[in-house]
Amino acid sequence: MNPEPAVTELLRQAAEGDAPARDALLAAVYQELRRLARRMLAGDRMRHQLAPTELVHGAALKLMGQDHVSARDRAHFLAYSGQVMRQVLLDHVRHDRAARRDAGVQVTLVSTIADEPRSDLDVESLHEALERLAEVSPELALLVERRYFGGMTVEEIALLDGSSAATVKRRWRAARAWLHDALGP
Repeated sequence: MNPEPAVTELLRQAAEGDAPARDALLAAVYQELRRLARRMLAGDRMRHQLAPTELVHGAALKLMGQDHVSARDRAHFLAYSGQVMRQVLLDHVRHDRAARRDAGVQVTLVSTIADEPRSDLDVESLHEALERLAEVSPELALLVERRYFGGMTVEEIALLDGSSAATVKRRWRAARAWLHDALGP
């Protein structure tokens, strides 16, 4: 049986404010959320600061605290969850930085954005770069969030946007180039 119809139905029910459906939805996609969290925490130093389970649970708390969940399908929900996880991660880094008055927690930028992994990039730098990209091109910033933080494939993004896979790939290359320039060597 394909789990997609069950998730879509849970999303519909959760959007209507059904708390048990929201809980069941999170349980249904939990392993995928952990995969996204592991990917976000790719840097060695970050792994020691926050475990994937902690990141998923922090995001789940934020998601469960919302009055309703508005996503059309599994891919859209996972992309949105990725955005929430990014915010939880950023909050954690800021809190840790304030508590320790440290220079910041470093995270490796995985190869889906950079051609080579980087160990000198912190979460706040990436967040600030994405905010600047959103000012220049909201579409490219959304693409980065969906692809990197949401773990969506090119095909899923194309379907969601109603565009071709070739268009998404072209925009992805442009977004990566912009981020590479913005984040420096």
